[in-house]
Amino acid sequence: MKPSFLFLLSWMCLCVVSSLANSGHQLIPEENLLVLTVATKETDGFRRFLRSAKYFNYTVEVLGRGEKWRGGDYMSAPGGGQKVRLLKAALLDIKSEHQIILFIDSYDMVFASGPKELLRKFQQAKHKVVFSSESLIWPDRHLEDKYPHVREGNRFLGSGGFIGYIPSIKEMIANWTQGDSDSDQLFFTKIYIDPAKRITLNITLDSKCRLFQNLHGALDEVVLKFEDGRVRARNVQYDTLPVVLHGNGPTKLQMNYLGNYIPNSWTFETGCTICHENLSPLSSLKESEYPLVMIGIFIQQPTPFVTVFFERLLKLQYPQNRLKLFIYNHEPHHEHQVNSFLQNHGSMYKDLKYIQPKEEMDGAAARDFAFDMCRKDKECDYFFNLDIEVVLKNENTLKILIEQNLPIVAPMITRGGRLWSNFWGALSADGYYARSEDYVDIVQGRRVGLWNVPYVSSVYLLNVSLLRTELTDYKLFTSQSFDSDMAFCHSVRNKGIFMYVNNLHTFGRMLSTENYKMEHLHNDLWQIFENPVDWQERYIHENYTRMMKDKLIENPCPDVYWFPVFTDLACNHLVEEMEHFGRWSGGGNVDTRIQGGYENVPTIDIHMNQIDFEKEWHKFLLEYVAPITEKMFPGYYTKAQFELAFVVRYKPDEQPSLRPHHDASTFTINIALNQVGTDYQGGGCRFLRYDCSIQAPRKGWALMHPGRLTHYHEGLPTTAGVRYIVVTFVDP
Repeated sequence: MKPSFLFLLSWMCLCVVSSLANSGHQLIPEENLLVLTVATKETDGFRRFLRSAKYFNYTVEVLGRGEKWRGGDYMSAPGGGQKVRLLKAALLDIKSEHQIILFIDSYDMVFASGPKELLRKFQQAKHKVVFSSESLIWPDRHLEDKYPHVREGNRFLGSGGFIGYIPSIKEMIANWTQGDSDSDQLFFTKIYIDPAKRITLNITLDSKCRLFQNLHGALDEVVLKFEDGRVRARNVQYDTLPVVLHGNGPTKLQMNYLGNYIPNSWTFETGCTICHENLSPLSSLKESEYPLVMIGIFIQQPTPFVTVFFERLLKLQYPQNRLKLFIYNHEPHHEHQVNSFLQNHGSMYKDLKYIQPKEEMDGAAARDFAFDMCRKDKECDYFFNLDIEVVLKNENTLKILIEQNLPIVAPMITRGGRLWSNFWGALSADGYYARSEDYVDIVQGRRVGLWNVPYVSSVYLLNVSLLRTELTDYKLFTSQSFDSDMAFCHSVRNKGIFMYVNNLHTFGRMLSTENYKMEHLHNDLWQIFENPVDWQERYIHENYTRMMKDKLIENPCPDVYWFPVFTDLACNHLVEEMEHFGRWSGGGNVDTRIQGGYENVPTIDIHMNQIDFEKEWHKFLLEYVAPITEKMFPGYYTKAQFELAFVVRYKPDEQPSLRPHHDASTFTINIALNQVGTDYQGGGCRFLRYDCSIQAPRKGWALMHPGRLTHYHEGLPTTAGVRYIVVTFVDP
């Protein structure tokens, strides 16, 4: 090492030591710092504050525990005098002159860094007492002219946080004689704007937010800073990293957003660090000891796949003798589905309440009624809200949510192909939807964890103890200004109760109820556009997706391919829909339904366009038939155009067979809609050129073959029963 470098290093160290000596400051030991806060009851915000304090090893003493809060409501009027009274009494017991007191709120505060940084920045302020600062003056604007001007930074005092030496703080509050509901903010403001007192007590403001960040009036200044496995809040206006964050005034929701990350609750490196804290595992309990849950099912509009909803409810992995059902149905259209479920399975549950359409109860009133039933039921531990449009795929959802041990928690569900979900990441100024900065990442699963959010709906679990303590108002869902879910969440937020959304698991999705047609027998058949995933699960054969991999496509005749495409239910629904429509053709050559009005090879049939199903059928062909065509006939690409798609009915005493013919198509799709041997005898298809027959068509399987020139074919006689097939002449 060069001598010149050693000299430079020694000189720098000497300068640092000399600077500290000249300033009269030595680093304050962390054990000299005591954090005092007031909390008359334990709220979710208070628990979050304590968690952040524990994370950084702050020593915290809580004042006022068990006392009734008489300090007023900060949101509507000044108050907080009770805090000063409690602080004054607590300081009497502290004798050390070297003690540093940090006095802060707790319900809406978190620590972003530790005592070492806090004390260093306090020393650098070179004052005995340092208050947080704000850009807005409150509660008395008439005092603005009396505030000293600052060259840069916030000018006004915030009483939500200050730090100082104990002798100075004792002197500062010695003259407090006001009531609990009087304003602590006004009290400290009058001290600060008095030049003599400000100098005597050696008070200053943290104008550039190096120690304290009040969010009110500064939301545009504060951003999250992710760096080296840590998360901080950065004030971009002053380029500072505050140690204490305060969601004062109307900024509680932004504080909740920041609290999802700070201190290190979620980082890009570690993901969620608090998701497995305070869990309440069910594995240690016998099933008879499981919490009792009331499941509230709400049917407020015509909804597809209601039968499937109840099928999934039965698969929920939770003892049914620990479940009570509350079902509210506003739609007469769904009565037969609800009644069928109750008749077959209602007795499996511990108890049941059904509000029928004829009772004419509106949705908000039904939800209020359900909550009150659970509130009054001493057995009821949780209320699980489950709207009918929720597709709950995860059978362990209820167990997962209960074990999370949170006041209100929703499993995240989304609507396929859209950024729509059952939670909001933020609110607009008038209380409606706004998109938070992390909303898209959460919905798309790039950030996974537990998220404190201002709004949940459709599916969530509520700890019923809240209904007996904090949420005691009967009309939680009834409002003149908001819809029922918004009204409920508004009530929850006003009580300081946190709502969480969980995207640690895949739970399910949300159905679209738009454009739901009710004029048919099986309306779910028409849902291929609005709810394609649910349509596929309901109607496409379970082996369809693995046909290629597992080589399930059969080749019974030259250039004839046979593959599974429909479920039994799809076949049944198509047949029943056609029979319900009932306008079968007469089987004659004259047919006004087709161009030219003449059919060479007539069948007894109903066309898809007669039941307004041709668009849906074309979508089915594009999605599920065209890909097979392109695999089996390389180089041919189809847009699945058709003029004729129809269901044919064969009966021995009506039309048992079909004479040999060519189809008016490039290729034809022929799907068997019922089962030979069970529903009918005989039947099948024979290709004359190859003397090759398929005489035992499988229900739900499609035959695909060229239509013109090579594949001259006939329909073999049906000898008993009724045979149904659906035929499409593709690319005529």
